[in-house]
Amino acid sequence: MIRHIVFFSARHKEDVEVVRTGLLALGNIPHSRLFEVTLNSKVDPLSDEIDVVVYAEFEDDAALAAYKAHPLYAETTSQIKPLRELRYSADVVAATLKRN
Repeated sequence: MIRHIVFFSARHKEDVEVVRTGLLALGNIPHSRLFEVTLNSKVDPLSDEIDVVVYAEFEDDAALAAYKAHPLYAETTSQIKPLRELRYSADVVAATLKRN
Protein backbone atom coordinates (compact mmCIF):
# COMPACT_ATOMS: atom_id res chain seq x y z
CA MET A 1 0.00 0.00 0.00
CA ILE A 2 1.19 3.52 -0.84
CA ARG A 3 0.45 6.40 1.53
CA HIS A 4 0.28 9.71 -0.37
CA ILE A 5 0.65 12.73 1.94
CA VAL A 6 0.69 16.31 0.68
CA PHE A 7 1.07 19.46 2.77
CA PHE A 8 -0.10 22.85 1.50
CA SER A 9 0.04 26.41 2.70
CA ALA A 10 -2.13 29.09 1.18
CA ARG A 11 -0.46 32.17 -0.28
CA HIS A 12 -3.09 34.31 1.50
CA LYS A 13 -4.75 33.15 4.73
CA GLU A 14 -8.19 34.09 3.38
CA ASP A 15 -7.73 31.38 0.71
CA VAL A 16 -7.17 28.45 3.10
CA GLU A 17 -10.78 27.27 2.86
CA VAL A 18 -10.79 27.72 -0.92
CA VAL A 19 -7.69 25.52 -1.12
CA ARG A 20 -9.23 22.88 1.17
CA THR A 21 -12.52 22.85 -0.73
CA GLY A 22 -10.78 22.71 -4.09
CA LEU A 23 -8.61 19.77 -3.02
CA LEU A 24 -11.70 17.84 -1.91
CA ALA A 25 -12.53 17.38 -5.61
CA LEU A 26 -9.59 14.97 -5.86
CA GLY A 27 -11.62 12.55 -3.73
CA ASN A 28 -13.83 11.99 -6.79
CA ILE A 29 -10.96 10.25 -8.58
CA PRO A 30 -11.72 6.52 -8.20
CA HIS A 31 -8.23 5.06 -7.63
CA SER A 32 -7.71 5.71 -3.89
CA ARG A 33 -8.73 3.34 -1.09
CA LEU A 34 -8.96 6.24 1.39
CA PHE A 35 -8.95 9.97 0.72
CA GLU A 36 -8.98 12.85 3.24
CA VAL A 37 -8.45 16.59 3.10
CA THR A 38 -8.08 18.23 6.50
CA LEU A 39 -6.99 21.48 8.02
CA ASN A 40 -3.77 21.43 10.04
CA SER A 41 -4.62 21.83 13.73
CA LYS A 42 -1.38 23.83 14.12
CA VAL A 43 -0.67 22.36 17.56
CA ASP A 44 3.04 22.06 16.73
CA PRO A 45 4.59 25.55 16.53
CA LEU A 46 7.35 24.24 14.24
CA SER A 47 4.85 23.38 11.49
CA ASP A 48 2.31 26.15 11.76
CA GLU A 49 2.95 27.28 8.17
CA ILE A 50 1.09 24.20 6.86
CA ASP A 51 -2.62 24.91 6.36
CA VAL A 52 -4.08 21.88 4.58
CA VAL A 53 -3.11 18.20 4.47
CA VAL A 54 -4.16 15.66 1.84
CA TYR A 55 -3.88 12.02 2.91
CA ALA A 56 -4.69 9.17 0.55
CA GLU A 57 -3.99 5.46 0.36
CA PHE A 58 -3.45 3.54 -2.87
CA GLU A 59 -3.22 -0.19 -3.44
CA ASP A 60 0.03 0.13 -5.41
CA ASP A 61 2.15 2.36 -7.65
CA ALA A 62 -0.17 1.72 -10.60
CA ALA A 63 -3.19 3.04 -8.69
CA LEU A 64 -1.26 6.16 -7.62
CA ALA A 65 -0.10 6.73 -11.20
CA ALA A 66 -3.67 6.35 -12.49
CA TYR A 67 -4.85 8.88 -9.88
CA LYS A 68 -2.23 11.41 -10.99
CA ALA A 69 -3.04 10.79 -14.68
CA HIS A 70 -6.77 11.43 -14.20
CA PRO A 71 -8.01 14.64 -15.92
CA LEU A 72 -9.55 15.89 -12.65
CA TYR A 73 -6.09 15.82 -11.05
CA ALA A 74 -4.68 18.20 -13.68
CA GLU A 75 -7.77 20.42 -13.51
CA THR A 76 -7.63 20.67 -9.71
CA THR A 77 -3.89 21.29 -9.72
CA SER A 78 -4.28 24.19 -12.15
CA GLN A 79 -6.96 25.77 -9.94
CA ILE A 80 -5.09 25.35 -6.64
CA LYS A 81 -1.51 26.12 -7.75
CA PRO A 82 -1.98 29.92 -7.95
CA LEU A 83 -3.48 29.94 -4.42
CA ARG A 84 -0.72 28.01 -2.67
CA GLU A 85 2.61 29.11 -1.28
CA LEU A 86 4.12 25.75 -0.27
CA ARG A 87 3.51 22.19 -1.36
CA TYR A 88 5.37 19.22 0.10
CA SER A 89 4.54 15.70 -1.01
CA ALA A 90 5.59 12.23 0.12
CA ASP A 91 4.63 8.82 -1.23
CA VAL A 92 5.49 6.16 1.32
CA VAL A 93 5.23 2.38 1.14
CA ALA A 94 3.34 1.35 4.26
CA ALA A 95 5.28 -0.90 6.60
CA THR A 96 3.56 -3.58 8.64
CA LEU A 97 4.34 -3.40 12.34
CA LYS A 98 3.90 -6.33 14.70
CA ARG A 99 2.78 -5.39 18.17
CA ASN A 100 2.79 -7.61 21.22
